Amino acid sequence: MSKQESKENLVVAHTASTATEALVIRGLLESAGIPSPDINAGDPFPMREVPEGATHGTEVFVPASRLEEARRVIAEGSQ
Repeated sequence: MSKQESKENLVVAHTASTATEALVIRGLLESAGIPSPDINAGDPFPMREVPEGATHGTEVFVPASRLEEARRVIAEGSQ
């Protein structure tokens, strides 16, 4: 991540239904040169999968300036 991107606000580019899907999407973004930090890495009580029936998913974050590009990469990768 560049110095500017490290100071930039992070925004949600995608909400994955599982932690595994989030990891795959983060890998796709990183391969395209878009940083996607794992902000839950320091969580002492990580939730590996969203419980069945839960209304939230695992959020994938990117720098705000790369949001549109990230969404395009995610859309292309899911085809």
